[in-house]
Amino acid sequence: MSHRTLPPAGREAGAGAPPPATALAPPPRIAARPPSGSEPRSIWPASAAPVGHEDLAVGGVPLTELADRFGTPAYVLDEDEVRHRCRAYLEAFPDADVYYAAKAFLCRAMVHWVQEEGLGLDVCSAGELELAVTTGFPPERIVLHGNAKSPADLRAALRLGVGRIVIDSTSEIARLAVAVPAGSRQKVLVRVVPGIAAGGHAKIRTGTDDQKFGLSIADGSAQHAIARVLSQPRLELTGLHCHLGSQITTVKPYLAAVRRLIGLLARIREHHGVTLPELDLGGGHGVAYRPGEPALDLVSLSTKIRAELARGCAAAGLPVPRLAVEPGRAIAGPAGVVLYRVLSVKRTGAHTFVAVDGGMSDNPRPALYGVRYAPRLVGRATAAAPEPVTVVGRHCEAGDVLAADAQLPGDIRPGDLLAVPVAGAYHLSMASGYNLVGRPPVIAVTAGHARLLVRRESLADIQERDIGL
Repeated sequence: MSHRTLPPAGREAGAGAPPPATALAPPPRIAARPPSGSEPRSIWPASAAPVGHEDLAVGGVPLTELADRFGTPAYVLDEDEVRHRCRAYLEAFPDADVYYAAKAFLCRAMVHWVQEEGLGLDVCSAGELELAVTTGFPPERIVLHGNAKSPADLRAALRLGVGRIVIDSTSEIARLAVAVPAGSRQKVLVRVVPGIAAGGHAKIRTGTDDQKFGLSIADGSAQHAIARVLSQPRLELTGLHCHLGSQITTVKPYLAAVRRLIGLLARIREHHGVTLPELDLGGGHGVAYRPGEPALDLVSLSTKIRAELARGCAAAGLPVPRLAVEPGRAIAGPAGVVLYRVLSVKRTGAHTFVAVDGGMSDNPRPALYGVRYAPRLVGRATAAAPEPVTVVGRHCEAGDVLAADAQLPGDIRPGDLLAVPVAGAYHLSMASGYNLVGRPPVIAVTAGHARLLVRRESLADIQERDIGL
């Protein structure tokens, strides 16, 4: 199946209405190789299709219709794309545990989709955990992470019967062991730092020794923590955990991590006589945000990791542990599109600033990591040639930039509708209350139908939290 590149706004896009549900193209494989020739990788959901000469539909629903019905800013989530990406991971890792990383984006519908597709869930707080379990997700299929878990986090995990808790510091060991009820044992993993730099930005690299996560192999912290866990009768050490970072687009760092973790597994057996049965390699699987950008090839990742694991374990005389991976962005990110309305266009010298009705309060990633997006004009035909612009938000920060060096028609004007693809992960989940503008809604689309998943945060919602003078 090939990715498709949508025609630029204002050019001939082909006639016809969005396809009916039975004719929707199946979503593409995650990180499939770009088509032959010069056609760049598509960054839109597979269901994205032109409507006439000016509009675009996702999930069979025109984006202009969604903007009119739900207002802007608004997040659109293609349910079929989410489900397909879940299935693609299970197909690529048939003998492994696949946990969806809830931090990327979580709501009750997402919990339901992930459960139906057979994935586990990776959570980082009592809030994410409670939402999942009260939605009906089996707690034994949940892994709890966190470099600084609060007492409330640990109590919730034990009360609800979470499947695994990932120990991230030595101080956590005694606190957790004391909290486990007498006569029971809690399964745990120890998060180790292999000393591997990988990821799209320094702020999202977590496999090195100069950041807050995990326990270092190099300085012996990981080995010390493992020994302490093994001495606790209420804790059952089932394996090792490792997360290298985010937006990793090559397989090589994962293979290096596998080799170092196999070495640690061998030392654990040698020193403690224990063979650990599980190995969780985390996530961080990169996706393309703009046409032509690299993305991690899922099939290559799976094939090479499993081969490296088999070779390494055979050489060390170890049984191959059960593998686990934790994709978040790679499942939710490409399934999401955010809609903005243009409020103003300002030309100052050589720069054109296109200001929209959202910003860093609903997507802080450009300000944090310098992420670049490819917004597209929808809902209006134009023959104007594209020009470089900077799409900025409405907030009182010079760094409130949503898309630097974006290409938009030269006649872009207030009232225009912009659609930004690859917006399903780490947007709304990282949203803030800056300037009290309220967080956008989330709308699911599938088979020509749209439904509200998360309503817009209103001024009344904000005021109700402010209770005192």
